[in-house]
Amino acid sequence: MLNQKIKVRDLKLWYGKFEALHGVDLDIYENEITAFIGPSGCGKSTLIKTLNRMNDLVENCRIEGSVELDGKNIYSKKVELNELRKRVGMVFQQPNPFPKSIYDNIAFGPRTHGIKKKNELDEIVEKSLRQAAIWDEVKDHLDRNALSISGGQQQRICIARALAVEPDVLLMDEPTSALDPISTAKIEELVMELKEDYTIVMVTHNMQQASRISDRTAFFLNGDIIEQDMTRQLFTNPKEEQTDNYISGRFG
Repeated sequence: MLNQKIKVRDLKLWYGKFEALHGVDLDIYENEITAFIGPSGCGKSTLIKTLNRMNDLVENCRIEGSVELDGKNIYSKKVELNELRKRVGMVFQQPNPFPKSIYDNIAFGPRTHGIKKKNELDEIVEKSLRQAAIWDEVKDHLDRNALSISGGQQQRICIARALAVEPDVLLMDEPTSALDPISTAKIEELVMELKEDYTIVMVTHNMQQASRISDRTAFFLNGDIIEQDMTRQLFTNPKEEQTDNYISGRFG
């Protein structure tokens, strides 16, 4: 039986007076890849950022409704933000490694959470880089500045950095949109391997990408989820006319 990892219920979000999400309901299951698709400005990135409270950093942002992680509302006053973001990691559209060595990028999170012993950090750094399928490329250059490597490598460093604190969930906001096709293929392959150990939520503008790698897909339009279903079902036999129009290219 599938375990429900995240449950979103009647989630509304405002930036000032603008309502960006209108009562969204969504179920995300453990060890699956859930893709968010839809045209620009439809609420995909807004919703993914509510799943680890990144929107807390946005001025005049107000949220109603609930987001439950393993049955507990992450918007409860009892939730400790650092602990939440340890459990729910995030990888952004543009690779954003710190201007530090590759080693220090990966060790940053574990150090923040109190791990100081070099042998422990060495193990975490190697394990995370292996999980991100980049260990063999960088193992002899761990002291190199992470900004000096290619964009595709930088993005895998950012994935390794997110994995180093052992999250339960990995959020990916268009992680390949700034990358070339070869790097994109490597990240897609990696994401499909990672779902064995993690629950993954990915925003993508690329419908072919969603159909290739996701288990479930949610289609967003103007702050609403129009349809959510198993990916194969949604792409081959959508229930809603708006979904059919979008995936067949009639708009968007």
